[in-house]
Amino acid sequence: MISMELKTNDRVELIDITDVVQEAVKNSAVENGICVISTRHTTTSIIVNENESGLRSDILSLLERFIPADADYSHDRIDNNADAHLKAVLLGSSQSIPILCGRLLLGTWQSVFFAEFDGPRNRSIEIMVLSQR
Repeated sequence: MISMELKTNDRVELIDITDVVQEAVKNSAVENGICVISTRHTTTSIIVNENESGLRSDILSLLERFIPADADYSHDRIDNNADAHLKAVLLGSSQSIPILCGRLLLGTWQSVFFAEFDGPRNRSIEIMVLSQR
C-alpha cells in the first residue's frame, strides 16, 4: 500500500488525483488487477467523475443544497463540521477501479477526485494495487 500526502487549500474542494493514482499503478508493475483508493479522514471522500469546471462546481453546489453548512446539526456542538461528515458519508471513502494492461480502466471522461469538506488541511490518501492471479 502506498500512502500519499495531500495539502488542501479550501474548506470544500475537489482535487483531481488521477495522475497520482495512475503513477502508483505504473510503479506497481501490475498489468491486470484492481486499484483501491481510500481516505481515512471522516470529512473527505474519493469519487470518480468528469473533470470539467462547471460539473465540479455543480457537484459541490448540489452537496451544499442537500447538506447546508449552517443547519442545526447535533455534531456542531462539538466540532462545527457536521456538514463535512455528512457530505463524506454520502459520497463514501473509497473507490475500486479495474486495472487493464497496466492502466486504470477509466471511461473517456472519468477522473479520480479527492473531495475535501473540512479544509484546508494536510491529508493523505491510500492506494492499494492488487494483481489478478
